Amino acid sequence: MATIREIAELAGVSRGTVDRVLNDRGSVNPTTAALVRDIAQKLDYKPNRAGIALAAQRKNLKLGVLLFDTGNLFFEDVWKGVEEKAEELAGYNCTVLSRRVGFSAQAQADAIRELEDCCIDGLVLTPFNDPMIVAHIDRLAEKGIPVITTNTDILGSRRLAFVGSDFYRCGQTAAGLMRLMTSGEINVGIVTGSSQVLCHTDRIKGFCDTIASRYPQIHVTETIENSDDEFESYDKTLDLLTRRPELNALYFTAGGVYGGCRAIRSHKRTDIRVISYDKTPTTRELVEQDIVSATICQQPRRQGSQPLQLLFDYLVTGEKPEREYYYTAVDIRIRENL
Repeated sequence: MATIREIAELAGVSRGTVDRVLNDRGSVNPTTAALVRDIAQKLDYKPNRAGIALAAQRKNLKLGVLLFDTGNLFFEDVWKGVEEKAEELAGYNCTVLSRRVGFSAQAQADAIRELEDCCIDGLVLTPFNDPMIVAHIDRLAEKGIPVITTNTDILGSRRLAFVGSDFYRCGQTAAGLMRLMTSGEINVGIVTGSSQVLCHTDRIKGFCDTIASRYPQIHVTETIENSDDEFESYDKTLDLLTRRPELNALYFTAGGVYGGCRAIRSHKRTDIRVISYDKTPTTRELVEQDIVSATICQQPRRQGSQPLQLLFDYLVTGEKPEREYYYTAVDIRIRENL
């Protein structure tokens, strides 16, 4: 493994200069700094853990976390991952400031500004898919404040990396499950959270593309939005079932599963197959009762903890994440393997 001394010798500078460059301390000529970083990368230099701890203590980092707050119990598990990692990073003199807002571009933009005013060094974000949020991410990047998205991504921004599901693949998986768990002609109603959240729209696209190319017996009848809200989900799903008596399957791409399934019960329908996401306590109960046929899980605690770790490592060592996408497992749960 390369050492600071070896890098210094090859660059023709002092070990102190190398230390300042690799740990972003003090002023170094830009040309010299670029040479040192290039040599360090070619030698695959990795700072030792003691050095990382010392550098972190000196930096006194402050990280922001901004998640959705929609009443969806899934985010409680993401939050637990955030809290666990925040407690660990506190030992490195790193503070984590957390906020939660609903599906609103303006509310999210205001919360980003609030965290920025608290002098955060980096941000973990579940982004509302809107040009306003792209602009805020890009502006933070210009200021040297990296952003890592989690749970859902955003198109065309300068975010550093993403942690979460491969949404399109999950939609394809849901289509395959729907084929396996039904027979005959299937009329599906799609119940989604928001058309402004990329993970919801990509799950729909993966599902629809797959049934269009492989499963002509499955037809999407209508798509409704419930804002991840259980009460809104109940009302809109009940209305959908009333207006569309031909429906014999529902595909929930986000929250509101419990409210939607309450509507199925109220409508006294026992012939409807349901595919959902996540293993919240209420969805688990519905799977056990055989109301939800299968649910696709996505490692929520990892979505809370890993983005913070990636940000911390980048800010302390200066090394970007090894890849852009950190996909969680596509984990299918049915009654027999809950």
